[in-house]
Amino acid sequence: MNNALLVATREFGENAKTKGFWIGLFLFPLILLVAVKVPRFLEDKAVPTRDFALVDLSGSFGSVIANGLRRYEVRKKQEAFFRYTQNHADSSKIPGGGEIDFEKLPADMFDPAKALERLEDQNPEVLDLLGTEAGWAATVEQAAQFLKEDRPAFEAPRPRFRRAELPAGLIAESDDADAIAEKLRPYLLGKSLENDAGGKVELFAAIVVPADIEKRVADGMLEELLAANEPRGGIQYWSANLADNDLRDLVQKSVNEDLRQRRFVSVGMDPAEVRRIQNATVPMASLNPKKAAGEEAVSAADVLRQWAPVGFVYLLWVAIFTVAQMLLSNTIEEKSNRIIEVLLSSVTPGELMMGKLLGIAMVGLTMIGAWILSFILVLKSQAGPEAEWAGRLFEVVQSSGLLPLFALYFILGYLTYSGLFLAIGSLCNTLKEAQNFMGPVMVIMMVPLFTMMFIPRDPNGTLATILSWIPLYTPFVMMNRAAADPPAFEFYGTLVLMICTTVVMLWLSGKIFRTGILRTGQPPKLLELLRWLRSS
Repeated sequence: MNNALLVATREFGENAKTKGFWIGLFLFPLILLVAVKVPRFLEDKAVPTRDFALVDLSGSFGSVIANGLRRYEVRKKQEAFFRYTQNHADSSKIPGGGEIDFEKLPADMFDPAKALERLEDQNPEVLDLLGTEAGWAATVEQAAQFLKEDRPAFEAPRPRFRRAELPAGLIAESDDADAIAEKLRPYLLGKSLENDAGGKVELFAAIVVPADIEKRVADGMLEELLAANEPRGGIQYWSANLADNDLRDLVQKSVNEDLRQRRFVSVGMDPAEVRRIQNATVPMASLNPKKAAGEEAVSAADVLRQWAPVGFVYLLWVAIFTVAQMLLSNTIEEKSNRIIEVLLSSVTPGELMMGKLLGIAMVGLTMIGAWILSFILVLKSQAGPEAEWAGRLFEVVQSSGLLPLFALYFILGYLTYSGLFLAIGSLCNTLKEAQNFMGPVMVIMMVPLFTMMFIPRDPNGTLATILSWIPLYTPFVMMNRAAADPPAFEFYGTLVLMICTTVVMLWLSGKIFRTGILRTGQPPKLLELLRWLRSS
């Protein structure tokens, strides 16, 4: 045993002193910080203002589209101001001290983007009011009483979309929608559009409204044109960028809403009354029968707790694969460099194998410990208005009991897969040879990743139950089912099976390791491996 510990210490030292090990430790918290900060930064700073051309031959939809764009920009400005008030709120001025109980927040907690979108659907006139100077001044004045005195000035987001003025003479009065589209095509393919003021813009999109669009809608011609595969019969949206459809969706929503309002008026219906009826909803409360009486309401933390194991499953997969791959690489490298022969002159194959397992296990536990610690510290430091999900996730990690389960399944999963990888390493002389064995192993290891998003939706279903009893998948699937409280029989039964499988896997790997570690030449065939396993 002393020799095994010496080997383990050597393995730990050899791996812990490498640059890659320390880079990995410090890179993980950096990645977490980037995950918190970068999405908002990219949304606010990296998305450019999109210039588009609008030609309305009907004479009735240009103002509708412009009004829809204006409301969209008002919403974006209000969202940005809401985040600004969150970041610079003075807790002493907020009733209750500004403390937030994440366990009591509703599952559909206030989201400014969704709330403003809902407001636009229910009462768009309010957005029109907020877009005026008086409305904006009132918004700032109401928020100022809850903000810090030394706060920085609010910076309004830049416009998401901007209408480009077309140069005089580009469009003739006799041009129809198709002719206009052809004239604008070069500018959509990279040619700069120069307006009358001498400025140049790069067109992101062009919107062309046919002159008879209302008649086509009223007569039902658009359905016929679409059925005949004639898409130019409706409003034409031209853009070479097929990934960003925000402008297209915005125009479509604005025009369709206006058309519906006109239809209501044409048949003698009051649009305001129709909107009131359409907005009538029945409140629906989400209740969890597992919770105590009087506390059945589903909170935001409950929803996050249900999905939190998915993140741990992915982290578990990465951790096990990383350290097992490290064990494989070290074994092959030492075998190819003849270091194994020197080591075996002082220790037995069993002691060498056990030492390698323990040494790499210590490396893995150090790495996982550093990851979890940095994960908790980053969540705690970033929890707040700007990243509410971080605060809720921190609360879940603290109270869910997932960390002990993660440590348990990491150890069992590591021992099972590392025994397999160690056996492969003892059979191969180069990494190229090992790749032939790793192909089937990787196919097996990918199954937990393919199913990790489905299992939380049906944690006690047939698929989850079957995979739980397959030892190679038990750590990942049972970790994924942790939030659903699987039956005690399945939890303890799969745990016992996993322990037994680990013992058997290490025993079989030990027999292969003892025979194959000094072997040179081509890796053995399957029948030869079976003879090794049958031998004493």
